[in-house]
Amino acid sequence: MKSVVVDLNAQYIKFIKELFPNARIIIDRFHIVQLVGRALGNARISLMKKMNDCHCREYKILKAHWRLFHKDSADLEAARSVYLRGVNEYMPQQNALDLIVKNHPQFEKVYDAYQDVFNALKEKNRERLIDVLENYRRSGQNMDTAISTLKKNMAAVLNSVEYDFSNGPVEGINRRIKSLKRSCFGFRNLDNFRKRIALIRS
Repeated sequence: MKSVVVDLNAQYIKFIKELFPNARIIIDRFHIVQLVGRALGNARISLMKKMNDCHCREYKILKAHWRLFHKDSADLEAARSVYLRGVNEYMPQQNALDLIVKNHPQFEKVYDAYQDVFNALKEKNRERLIDVLENYRRSGQNMDTAISTLKKNMAAVLNSVEYDFSNGPVEGINRRIKSLKRSCFGFRNLDNFRKRIALIRS
């Protein structure tokens, strides 16, 4: 066994090291983005709760257009105005995002950390990823824990930008099996369950 792709579950990493001591451990890129994305989402919700006026533009942008904050900053519309539902205004996506990050420095730190990690993975830039993790400044948000987790598993995280391996296909199969269980409300007969799994995989 040369390589094993896993998520950030500490128990998985622990027993893989025991079973395959010579294998390189690779953290799946999806799970890295999911970790920092969840931290960004928590920071966004925390910021919303601190706002007294739930009818102001900032609150509406945070609530109705949360996807803007998870979008690659290079893909944001900076010149063309678009209609923002919920806000009921026409403005460029970049302006809407700037309205939040420029007025809330602590949230800006979290947002910048997310974008830096996301783009380092996208570009498969090892040096940039190291720089982001090593020079991150704590903000008192959940992003602190996320970055600490990535630094703790630095070698496996850096392997994710050096190798193209992914456990995406396995995750996809698991998702389809879970959807099958939900749609059928369970199976009494395990053999029938296996047959249905074989059918969706055929």
